[in-house]
Amino acid sequence: MRLAILGAGDVGRSVATLAGEYGHEVVALADSASAAIDPNGIDVDSAVGRKLGSEPIGRDDPDAVFETEYDVLVEATPTTLGDAEPGFSHVERALEDDRHAVLANKGPVAERYEELRALEAESAGSIRFEATVGGAIPVISTIEDAAPKNVTAVRGVLNGTVNFILTRMAVEGLDYEHVLAEAQDLGVVESDPSFDVEGTDAALKFVILANVLADGGFDLSDAAVDGIEGIPGSALNLAAEDGRTIRLIGEATREGVRVGPRLVPENGALAVGGTRNVVQIETRNAGSIHASGRGAGGPETATAVLSDVGRLSSR
Repeated sequence: MRLAILGAGDVGRSVATLAGEYGHEVVALADSASAAIDPNGIDVDSAVGRKLGSEPIGRDDPDAVFETEYDVLVEATPTTLGDAEPGFSHVERALEDDRHAVLANKGPVAERYEELRALEAESAGSIRFEATVGGAIPVISTIEDAAPKNVTAVRGVLNGTVNFILTRMAVEGLDYEHVLAEAQDLGVVESDPSFDVEGTDAALKFVILANVLADGGFDLSDAAVDGIEGIPGSALNLAAEDGRTIRLIGEATREGVRVGPRLVPENGALAVGGTRNVVQIETRNAGSIHASGRGAGGPETATAVLSDVGRLSSR
């Protein structure tokens, strides 16, 4: 498949770098300022090197990406809330041109799911978005394999940053502010951690899962969300005395989305440590299905994008 990649952050660059290993060709790579475009395949190493060197990726205008011959648009621009722009319009244009779109950007799928599906219904192209939930963990494809109608709930830990903080608080007996500062020094947490620690990032992912289960009907405003900022270190110490710990747990059903700190058994399936994610999929006929792994990172998320491209190419 010929890939046109919008977004040249960690995920977009990783998709471009790994595409050849999966048998695909990159014909365009763009950020918000410039693009490298070649219908015969761009020099990925050179384009990525220019981006890392703070130079323009290429000589082309990003909008020219849509004029080249590509099979799949990879939408890897930063997630935005509300109108989910410019990601939504990028996918809209690809579908209107009867091309496929694979999203790593959570915004359009969480905030404008029904509109995306309506556009897809009128197009010869398809959308896929495994990479929007759980990085390399095959959450959405597992739900599809089980059939959404047979899944009653999805719950788990889907933010590695928060999980790192809670794990450190529990292991070291430290307060939230101390661990947050440490995590920022290590580069595990952004300088502005609110998107993670307030539960927004996890909520977006569970909104996407609720939309998959119910075939739409949810956006971020429908989620009940609590973050971890108010949790004292003493709370984790008390939990440990009872053989439990605290994790930021999300749950998606056809009725709604909830995300917040929850007590879980210390040795239970949901008590993953560090930056790992875990998902528990409850099914009508196959019981509970668990999957765990790295829920973020450029190469990890890129593998989910390229798996989706592979699913499209096998149709």
